Amino acid sequence: MNTEEKNRKKLEGVIVSDAMDKTVVVEVLRYVKHPKYGKFVQIKKKYKAHDEENAHKAGDKVVIEESRPMSKDKHFRIIKDNSKE
Repeated sequence: MNTEEKNRKKLEGVIVSDAMDKTVVVEVLRYVKHPKYGKFVQIKKKYKAHDEENAHKAGDKVVIEESRPMSKDKHFRIIKDNSKE
């Protein structure tokens, strides 16, 4: 494993759409402390991820990893499926 693989972002989220061919939309949820008020706020962001076999469906929990750009918006790929756990 070289240093480039170590520095890749890994995010955990839920698939919200699987309508595209070989692509799924993953919604990642994180908590961030508000800079002024100190309250923790929920932030949601959607990422397009590559799913070569179209094996994952909406509602599955997955781990996605940063990779080379595969299209204009798609630069993550699914590395682990957490829905069975």
